[in-house]
Amino acid sequence: MGHKDHKEKARGPVGVFVVTVSDTRTEETDESGALIKALLTETGHAVSEYKILPDEPSLIAKALAAPPTGASAAIVNGGTGISKRDSTFDAVRSALAKELPGFGELFRSLSYEQIGAAAIMSRATAGITASGLAVFSIPGSVNAVRLAMEKIILPELSHIVWEAGR
Repeated sequence: MGHKDHKEKARGPVGVFVVTVSDTRTEETDESGALIKALLTETGHAVSEYKILPDEPSLIAKALAAPPTGASAAIVNGGTGISKRDSTFDAVRSALAKELPGFGELFRSLSYEQIGAAAIMSRATAGITASGLAVFSIPGSVNAVRLAMEKIILPELSHIVWEAGR
């Protein structure tokens, strides 16, 4: 069975847990979280739950360990940089049973086209938890969210969730 056959079988809406990691954003100021929710809804997916969490690894790990009912995927935005407070990557990576290194590689490659060499400072990552939750961890800027969602996540979301559940 080829890639196209798999994608045909893997159609359908996905329930997604949206998490914004920020020490300063509120629901009213979270443009990136709002964009993720809007793009998911526009493409027929469902937002299972939306949360804003501070950049605290234990809170991020706890949220990914107990996703809301109906969530087959999680999109975590923010905290992927290299500053002292950016610990999202470490928390997400520790929650993954299977990493998808190509996600971060592709994101940084596409990001390089937009922002140049500064793309190397992004620790965007993705993978599957032991419970089968597909997790995508992306930077929190609106431009990075749009890039990740439109070019990578949305085109493959149903397919990745289907594959992870096989």
